[in-house]
Amino acid sequence: MKTEKRGDTWYLVIAVMLVAVFTVFRLFYADLFLLAQDEPYYWQWSRHPAWGYYDHGPFISWTIRLSTYLFGVSEVTVRLPSIVAIAIASCYLILIAWRWFSSSAALYVSILTQSIIIFNAGALIATTDGLLSAAWAGASYHVARAYEDGTWKQWLLGGFVFGIGMLSKITMVFFLPCAFIFGLCSPQHRRRLKSIKPYMGVLLGLTMFTPVILWNVTHGLVSFRHAAFQAGVGQRSTITLRYIGDYMASQVGIITPLVFILVVLAWVKAFAERRVRWVSYYLLWTSLPVVVIFGILSLHTRVYANWPAAAYLTASILVAAYFGGRSNTAVTRVDRFGKGLFPWALASSYALSAVALLHLVMPIIPLSPRLDPIAQEMAGWDRLGDAVDKVRQEMANPEETFLFGVRYQIASQLAFYVPGQPRTVSINGWSRPNAYDFWYDDDDYIGKNAVGVTREPNDHETRLLEVFERVDPPLSINLYRTSPVAFLSVSCEPARTLYIYRAYNFRGGMKWKPRNEEDIRLSAEVGPR
Repeated sequence: MKTEKRGDTWYLVIAVMLVAVFTVFRLFYADLFLLAQDEPYYWQWSRHPAWGYYDHGPFISWTIRLSTYLFGVSEVTVRLPSIVAIAIASCYLILIAWRWFSSSAALYVSILTQSIIIFNAGALIATTDGLLSAAWAGASYHVARAYEDGTWKQWLLGGFVFGIGMLSKITMVFFLPCAFIFGLCSPQHRRRLKSIKPYMGVLLGLTMFTPVILWNVTHGLVSFRHAAFQAGVGQRSTITLRYIGDYMASQVGIITPLVFILVVLAWVKAFAERRVRWVSYYLLWTSLPVVVIFGILSLHTRVYANWPAAAYLTASILVAAYFGGRSNTAVTRVDRFGKGLFPWALASSYALSAVALLHLVMPIIPLSPRLDPIAQEMAGWDRLGDAVDKVRQEMANPEETFLFGVRYQIASQLAFYVPGQPRTVSINGWSRPNAYDFWYDDDDYIGKNAVGVTREPNDHETRLLEVFERVDPPLSINLYRTSPVAFLSVSCEPARTLYIYRAYNFRGGMKWKPRNEEDIRLSAEVGPR
């Protein structure tokens, strides 16, 4: 590690202060808007502690449970683990840039990453991606240190953080081959892989993940079946061009077009410097292959924009070091172009994030609420909760009346926003399998009355009669986009209309039902019983 001048060290101080300022801002801002549809679902996980869940690893459940236990239940405490995780990820990126490039690179990577829209989303919305980001950045730092000095400490720390990532989201598994293939391809680091140390680090990480494996073994391998289903296993089509365009557009969109151009240029430059600057080659291996792998997967099935997002963390260091850091002289055409584009990329990235963040709390983008994804995700859940509670109180025996949604998102929003935060269930027969399939059985509710919410106005005549003896016609409720800004408090057009049903004598049928017996998600634990 190089010795920094005092003046240079101030760049590092400013970089860390910038992360601190954005973190404080997010703590304030996260309390200004309602939970998006998946956020209360993860909060529901925290009310059902387990070693595994249907969709992802348990770490988000554990961290939300800790946060809400310490500070109470609110929107901001549900989001607190993600806010902290993105701050940790940012600090690790600063450390990498400072140690192997320059203090100015550390400052610029801090400035850059705080601007990128996908990282702001990962910080302000409770998802597994925020926790994955911290683990990816941390593992990248400790494994780079391990390749540099070969100490037990760094290999074990790398393995530990890798284990945290595996507990957060299965995407972390891609870090392992990326880091090891770098070692095989780098002549000066190949000898590190002849030691037992890296393998003990991997063993530590996999040992941390063992409870999740054991949980899956006792629950029909449902998490792995879910991951396989999302990867397109079992689909009849093999190669298709149907999704590749959407994938490429989504990758450009989540980091903005100009930043994406700089990322590609940085990858090209890192490959060209692979023999003279090993850490650039390492950062290339911990970013580009992940984007490529998901690109290949998109030739078979739909790939969501956030799946490879962690890879852009290490790519952002290359961008900052090559095109932002003052230590790099613009000696090639790529350097000159990149340095010229960098301030414009920053400006466009901050502008897009600012618009998106403002739109979270006030409708500044002229979209119909029914076409506005923010309104669709977050509008009116508190109003719905109050309305459902009022209907429940009017039932003959409200204390014995259970609440349900026919989608897990609605069931989870009811759990969070109905006064008293009662237990709710998701009737999954017409949707997809999810964690609710493991929490409740039909026997828990047979013969009971219920109040539930669906998106359809005629469910009392169709599917709800499959699981209840009688269902009353629904009460409709319009959900409006709201804002903490007084003069923008309510939009004139509803974001959506939902329907509240009173249902009587539950007859069973809560579990997910596969459309065909070949569905890879079907197991002894998930499906008809």
